[in-house]
Amino acid sequence: MTRHGKPVHNLLSPVLSNSEILPSMYLLWLDAPGIASSARPGQFAMIRCDDGAKRLLRRPMTVHTVEGSRIAFFYRAVGEGTRWLSRRRQGDTLGVLGPLGNGFNIGQKSRHLLLVAGGMGLAPLRFLAETAIEEGRCVTLLAGAKTASALYPADLLPDKASYVPATEDGSLGETGLVTDLVPRHAAGVGQAFACGPEAMYRTLARERASRPPGLKVQLSLEVRMGCGVGACLSCTIETRSGPRHVCTDGPVFDLDEVKWGSAPVCAL
Repeated sequence: MTRHGKPVHNLLSPVLSNSEILPSMYLLWLDAPGIASSARPGQFAMIRCDDGAKRLLRRPMTVHTVEGSRIAFFYRAVGEGTRWLSRRRQGDTLGVLGPLGNGFNIGQKSRHLLLVAGGMGLAPLRFLAETAIEEGRCVTLLAGAKTASALYPADLLPDKASYVPATEDGSLGETGLVTDLVPRHAAGVGQAFACGPEAMYRTLARERASRPPGLKVQLSLEVRMGCGVGACLSCTIETRSGPRHVCTDGPVFDLDEVKWGSAPVCAL
């Protein structure tokens, strides 16, 4: 199977570790050489989250980071499938289909990237930050959460990323929403990338005038998917170019292309 001209692998991957790094939030490492070697920032995999008895749908998870043949996923245990996944331990195996989707598009001339993460939004952005830094680009990472205990651990971020946290209760970093930080950090940026809840995307779209002229924002949509390969059509959204499927046309879209109110975006 191929997607976007690249091979898609259907693997039975051993679990290397599965750690709770924040309350109900886990970092899952798998040995998945075929997927790890070809995954790009912003792409995702469909992970089987049951033992076959209940036939639950696979869960879409964006690639969080890659090290050699190892690949990591950052996820929240919120439903039956992801709670089952959170109980997997080293030596267990998981069915994984990937890499899927289009991924982020970094322009060759973009030397400074602005990354905006709300809630679980660091899931795809860490891999993007690592890749950009390896290519010699500067990265400013804005991350927001309700309180300090919900912020992604700073010691797991790339060392060379300029990290600016914000919390709604003021317990760490700036006080307020992560979108409040964007106007102050957008000057001189070549491209911006975002992942977070729909409310964050709506704010970014509404405050387009506060962005430097010509600054485009690519976002990663997190939606419910049935198949991940464009067959079930459950992840259809409306864009200014017509209906699009998040699994095959995305999950990365231009912020200003999405018709907000039509996107079945999950809270992050």
